Amino acid sequence: MLKSEFVWRSLASALPGALAELLREAPLSSGKVQFAWRAAVGPAVDRETSVRLVERTLVVDAASRLWAREVTRSSSVILSRLQKLLGADTIVGLSVRERA
Repeated sequence: MLKSEFVWRSLASALPGALAELLREAPLSSGKVQFAWRAAVGPAVDRETSVRLVERTLVVDAASRLWAREVTRSSSVILSRLQKLLGADTIVGLSVRERA
């Protein structure tokens, strides 16, 4: 393995932990929640959804029934990622619905 490849892999493996630490320390805001959402689901799902935190439940409005089903199907993985980014008690559940 080349030295530059080793450095890149080390950096790539450290970034998620560093990002999560920075996010957990920042005050809770809608921007912080939206940033964590995008980091947890990626740009494709982010484009087709909008989110807002109501108490400790993340309400996800999906652009279509298909996207609502996809988010629902992946909700346990998404919730785990969000909890790692924001802290375990910040979001305790997802409520997914199709945008009206």
